[in-house]
Amino acid sequence: MVALYEEDAAMATPDNTFVNGRDAIREQWSGLVALGGNIQMTTRYAVIVGDTALLSNDWHSTGAGMELSSRTAEVARRQPDGTWKYVIDHPYAAADLPNE
Repeated sequence: MVALYEEDAAMATPDNTFVNGRDAIREQWSGLVALGGNIQMTTRYAVIVGDTALLSNDWHSTGAGMELSSRTAEVARRQPDGTWKYVIDHPYAAADLPNE
């Protein structure tokens, strides 16, 4: 999953801060992945201008006796090989999170 991110990408965390780089992003995702279960995503929109895209998805995760859901806000960039990678990922953009 971390291969979907550029090397120096930024990702929001559940405590409403951001981490940078694939190692930090891997650490953030490891907790959700460890829960097992399923994640369902529904694309809301993808707006592409040149080699940059603004994306948003609704997601719902179930696993280990818990349910989580939110709406994302993401920026992706087209790579030289034509694939897309996240530059900024906010998987909790619509969640009620603490503002500390």
